[in-house]
Amino acid sequence: MIVNCQNIKAYHGAQLVLEDVNLDIRQGERIGLIGRNGSGKSTLLQLIAGRLRPDAGQLAIRKGTSIGYLTQIPAEFEGRTVYDVLALGHQELLECRLKMTELEKLMSEPDAADGPDRLAGWLQQYAALQEKFEREGGYELDAVIERVADGLRIDRGSYTQAYATRSGGEKTRINLASQLIRKPELLLLDEPTNHLDLHGVEWLEDYLTQYDGSCLIVSHDRYFLDRVVTKIVELEDGESQSYLTNYTDYMKEKEARLLQQFADYQEQQKKIKKMAEAIKQLETWGRIGGNGKFFRRAASMQKALDRIEKLKRPVLEAKSADFELTQADRSGRKVVTLEGIGKSYGSRKLLDAVDGALAYGDKVMLIGKNGAGKSTLFKLILGEETVDEGRFEWGARVDIGYLAQQEYPDGPKKSVLDYFRSEAGLEEGEARGVLAKYLFYGPDVFKSVNLLSGGEWTRLRLALLVLRKPNLLLLDEPTNHLDIASREALEEALETFPGTVLAISHDRYFINRMAGRIWELDNGRITVYLGNFDEYQEKRKQRENTSENAVVQGRSAASPPVAVKTKPAAQRRPNGSGKPADHRQERDTLERSIAQVEERLAALDAAMQEQEAGTDARSLSERWAEREAVQEELDRLYEQWMAAGEEQG
Repeated sequence: MIVNCQNIKAYHGAQLVLEDVNLDIRQGERIGLIGRNGSGKSTLLQLIAGRLRPDAGQLAIRKGTSIGYLTQIPAEFEGRTVYDVLALGHQELLECRLKMTELEKLMSEPDAADGPDRLAGWLQQYAALQEKFEREGGYELDAVIERVADGLRIDRGSYTQAYATRSGGEKTRINLASQLIRKPELLLLDEPTNHLDLHGVEWLEDYLTQYDGSCLIVSHDRYFLDRVVTKIVELEDGESQSYLTNYTDYMKEKEARLLQQFADYQEQQKKIKKMAEAIKQLETWGRIGGNGKFFRRAASMQKALDRIEKLKRPVLEAKSADFELTQADRSGRKVVTLEGIGKSYGSRKLLDAVDGALAYGDKVMLIGKNGAGKSTLFKLILGEETVDEGRFEWGARVDIGYLAQQEYPDGPKKSVLDYFRSEAGLEEGEARGVLAKYLFYGPDVFKSVNLLSGGEWTRLRLALLVLRKPNLLLLDEPTNHLDIASREALEEALETFPGTVLAISHDRYFINRMAGRIWELDNGRITVYLGNFDEYQEKRKQRENTSENAVVQGRSAASPPVAVKTKPAAQRRPNGSGKPADHRQERDTLERSIAQVEERLAALDAAMQEQEAGTDARSLSERWAEREAVQEELDRLYEQWMAAGEEQG
């Protein structure tokens, strides 16, 4: 046992945040801490980290336990470089290395040999320092730092730069890396995936599943929770409930538990009602007959009723934000076409001949590494930046709604109500009614915008976006900081939204549910994948395997022949002898078929673009279904063509 919390109670001012929290953290456990925004998750982490003290209850932490704590708001380190922060948990080793370097300089000076006693003393100090440095892993420190920094995409060129000059997302990644490099016995991580790209999230998952210590992780990333944690602790109404499973099975267990609790609650209510009716009847009989024994029996039954521990009525479906996404007017079939888009900053070409097209009703997810140019592409579409080359072709009646990743507004501090009214142009009563749909009730509307949590700020901006009723949504990390209930509410709204969606996201659960196509931006270009995230991963692996095979075949052409496994005769193509001429003939046939299908696809696209905007939705849907079928046929032909090329090689 590392941590034991019993009946923990904690207040924020006069507000009760945690009422009855019980939690055990054992050696090697990876626990996911979940709950709605404001349920007290960060407060519980601060209690365990020793930054706050509980107002009631017992919190016991094993003596000598080293604790690492990653907060949502990155810590500030004035006057330190990025490397200093990465190595923050190894200050003694760094001081030891510095002393060794100083001694090396002293011993290398020309007059060092003139004082043999002094030189002997230096050698003795150096030997002691070197032994300590080696024993505590000093020689491996740089390798450990580089491995973690590379996994979280922290550029080695930034090591000597001032930490204070980095962006908020970069600071969070550096702080996370610092905690992982330190390797404490207990890791407390508050939303560790928020500023990571997909590669970084997948690397962190692999790292944590092999981590020797214990982890308590606040996260709303459902895919991440499924892959990493072995236990779920949910905070709800100030109380905690533990489930010894991952997120998916937690959902099943919770539903079964709620149904059982509701059945128990109903049964107890029936019993209470019967007892209350019996008490009332006994009292009536006592008054009519003037018999005191009926009153005594009624009083005895009332005492028994008062002793019953009343069960809370379980909330089967908790209230969530109401994202009513509608459009004031639909756009034309063609929304936007990107042709050869290029953008450079200095000598760095961020976007290089980017092509893509959005049609009305598309749900497209844009993914890629941090710094690949995803947000830049959004700014180009919005006209906030100008392209260096290429062009955008817009469809008819396109109305853009944009949700950016941005800091809190500058200028005078405004309350939620004042800010919303000024941005939406609504009267107070109407504004409060709308805000209530987004879970801003009562005194919450008078809270300063600058004091809102990340999830509350995202909900407020989404409320303003919904009011505009656009038909094209550009969403930059829309699920960041939202709790799971709000994410699910947003997903449901987007699923029924009739317009077009282009979203940047690293939330794989969100991508899986929303994506009809995935645009992967890498090395300045977009690769299009049909389907959701699971299908994208499968196709990406196929492409990587094909590339690896091509490299191996290229090497084998210049190498001595080696024994290779061939397909059994029964698995070979029945119409081919396996000779190169047969494969060439097959590829020629496939190439002709591909050319024909590409012509059909181009003709369909041209017809759909020329189709009048007033055409009925059924006709448009039929055309689009036909286009998707042709696209699938083209993908299949390409796979056959690539397979024939492999056999020819």
